[in-house]
Amino acid sequence: MKLYEQHLFDGIGYQKLFHYNAWRVAILNYIDELDCDNITHFQAHLNTDEAFVLLEGEAIIFFLNEDQSIEAVSLQKNVVLNVKKGVYHNHTLSKDAKLLIIENEDTCDENSPHYELSLEQRAFIIKHKVG
Repeated sequence: MKLYEQHLFDGIGYQKLFHYNAWRVAILNYIDELDCDNITHFQAHLNTDEAFVLLEGEAIIFFLNEDQSIEAVSLQKNVVLNVKKGVYHNHTLSKDAKLLIIENEDTCDENSPHYELSLEQRAFIIKHKVG
C-alpha cells in the first residue's frame, strides 16, 4: 500500500490535484481570464464553501454584497480565506500567483450560477489590478 502521494502543478490556470470522497484539492495559477480587464461575472457555489490559500504572488477575491456593491479582499500568504456557500465571488491573480483551493468534488457550473457584472462593477474591479 502506498503511504502518501505528492502533487505539483505549475501550468496555466486551474488543475485538480486529487479528491477524496466529497472534497477536492486544486491549484490555481495565473490565467488571462482572471486578469481584472477580463472579469465579466461572479459565481456562487450552491452546495459548498470554497477555501483559498495564497501560496505565492498576490491575489484579490471580490465579493458581491447584498446591495450589489463589490468588496475586494487581498489574500495574505498562508492564511485560509473561506468563501461561504452561496456567496457570489471571483478573483484576480498576479502572474506569479499560486492558490490552493479546497471545495466539494461535485462543484461545477450546474450548481454554481453566474452573476453578470455591470459596467460600473467591472470598472471597480479594473481598479484593483495586482502584480
